[in-house]
Amino acid sequence: MANVGIFCATAGGTSLKIAQQLAKAFNVEEEDFINMEEDFDAVEQLLPYDVLFIGSSTWGQGDVHHEWVDPQLDIESDGIDFSGKKIALFGAGDSVKHGEHFCSALGKLYKTFFEAGASIVGFVDANDYNYKFSLSQIEDKLCGLAIDEHNEKEKTQTRIENWIANLKKEIF
Repeated sequence: MANVGIFCATAGGTSLKIAQQLAKAFNVEEEDFINMEEDFDAVEQLLPYDVLFIGSSTWGQGDVHHEWVDPQLDIESDGIDFSGKKIALFGAGDSVKHGEHFCSALGKLYKTFFEAGASIVGFVDANDYNYKFSLSQIEDKLCGLAIDEHNEKEKTQTRIENWIANLKKEIF
């Protein structure tokens, strides 16, 4: 089994909810489950893992959660290499109130990790969502699991379960 780590920044708790289900599904130990607000110190914490589940809510004009800003800049400016690592992205957004930036934080994280050499897994069908624009959309897919607890709460659990089932096929 690959060495799996979960790194999650959340404000309203939705990304944390996804992270907890990932931890259970992939038997991730407590020390490998990093709450960015409480347990994250440096980008080097990401490096020992073969598989990373990266979570962030989307803020403002499609920005990553504030706890991801410095690590993202460090990865980009220091040229940190994520070659050989599989990364799955997940997060929360509001497709109505912020439909013009729906879960765009995932797209920004995708760019950072992809350009650092990572293999991004866990794409989902964009046609299952209703929004105006998202940086997370690549062709007809979103580059990770996007959850909208504000407007599509009834779809959340099914989306998480389907995504986890697909990840198990893609990663292992």
